[in-house]
Amino acid sequence: MNDLDEAKKIVENSDKIVFFGGAGVSTASGIPDFRSATGLYNKKNNSDFSPEYMLSHEFFINHPDLFQKYVLENLIVDGVLPNKAHYSLTKLENANKLLGVITQNIDSLDKMAGTKNIAEIHGNLRDYYCVNCNTSYDLKYYKENIPCTCKKCGGVVRPDVTLYGEVPPQDQFLKAINWIKKADTMIVAGSSLVVYPASSLINYFQNGKLILINYDSTNYDFMADIVIHDDIGKTLEYITEDINEG
Repeated sequence: MNDLDEAKKIVENSDKIVFFGGAGVSTASGIPDFRSATGLYNKKNNSDFSPEYMLSHEFFINHPDLFQKYVLENLIVDGVLPNKAHYSLTKLENANKLLGVITQNIDSLDKMAGTKNIAEIHGNLRDYYCVNCNTSYDLKYYKENIPCTCKKCGGVVRPDVTLYGEVPPQDQFLKAINWIKKADTMIVAGSSLVVYPASSLINYFQNGKLILINYDSTNYDFMADIVIHDDIGKTLEYITEDINEG
């Protein structure tokens, strides 16, 4: 039995799956990843700053106007839709086989696909708030107000995402850890597993089968029972094709 069919068998026999996804899960939907040759970090921009620095807390504090411009031009992609990977996970959840989806992505595509149990460990681009008074805003307001300031106090409005140099939302991290500890199967897909502390989550998985799906190798491949270097959407669609949603 090859690795793909073995992964399919594992998923079919599991009822406590946890999925951990990175940027590679959403590239088929037209959202660029970060570290590949065509990713955001290798994309030229009209500034003297690196993309990594422009997505940092320090840059946001010092250049809120340039930060907003970068977010609107590079992170928010209009008209994107979930792909086969997202719908395969919703299928697993509907079949009561999925404890939850842990995502590093901020695109909300898992939610759009219908998945309900999601831990957004880096936040999302749906929600915005004033850094001074915490008043909530939406994407429409953020797009239409440049520079984006609070109607109540005049403070800077920012997306509810985790920037470099910031602590991820602890409630989401704790939810993710709880799922991982309960899981009998963990699927990690589309993540280079180099961003800390997100990459450390894999260490909480102790008992069960670990499946890694990624085009490139990761530093955690040695831990996995199965490693598949192939298209994520195609792979997930295949290993879930015989799942009965009930």
